[in-house]
Amino acid sequence: MHWNTSSGYLTFLRRILVFSIVLGLLATGIGFLSPSRYITPTLPWLFVFFIAVTLAGYYFILRSANTKFIRFINSYLLVTLVKLFLFIGVIFFYLLHNRQDAAAFVISFFILYLCYMIFEVVNLVSYFKSSQ
Repeated sequence: MHWNTSSGYLTFLRRILVFSIVLGLLATGIGFLSPSRYITPTLPWLFVFFIAVTLAGYYFILRSANTKFIRFINSYLLVTLVKLFLFIGVIFFYLLHNRQDAAAFVISFFILYLCYMIFEVVNLVSYFKSSQ
């Protein structure tokens, strides 16, 4: 079975950009309604960070899609582990340098993490269902 990874990746790229624009508009709306102390000033950079990390992880996962199933699973788990350590490192680094913004940053980071993780898994499942 051969999957066309380049068209799958381009489809994912379009979807993640639309998804991020919708999330950004939602975050902007929430930002206007809530006090400024609840919104981290790094929120736009968090969007860029999550887009970049999700695109890189999805690319490596799709590269292993043409191989044996166990290799695909190993790649998925490795990408997830690397992303987890990267996320923990970013959180700790930010908290060491900006303690006054800790709560807003961690909450924003966690919400974006959940949104992008669910988005990636849903897209992986739909990619493999459509490829079979």
